[in-house]
Amino acid sequence: MAGFVKAARRGEIPEGGAKVVEAGGRTIAIFNAGGSFHAIDNSCRHLGGPLGAGEVYGTRVICPWHGWEFDFTTGANVDDPAMRVSCFAVRLEGDDVLVEV
Repeated sequence: MAGFVKAARRGEIPEGGAKVVEAGGRTIAIFNAGGSFHAIDNSCRHLGGPLGAGEVYGTRVICPWHGWEFDFTTGANVDDPAMRVSCFAVRLEGDDVLVEV
């Protein structure tokens, strides 16, 4: 059954940064883009690289292993939008960042 779980505190994810968390049996990368938080599967579709460790700019992250780029607001690969990673709804409650898993 899906539900929101506390994954982080706002202050743990700096502007333009990410935090990787375990929630609901999944490894999820949470990103902060201008105070707006987004969550995607941490595993790149190419070879499973850790997206949460990638370079973030705007609403995109570049996989540190082979440079595949994803828009973390949609989960879509920038070069092939049909290729996606899973996205998770994010809700803020006070200073808590909640992710739906």
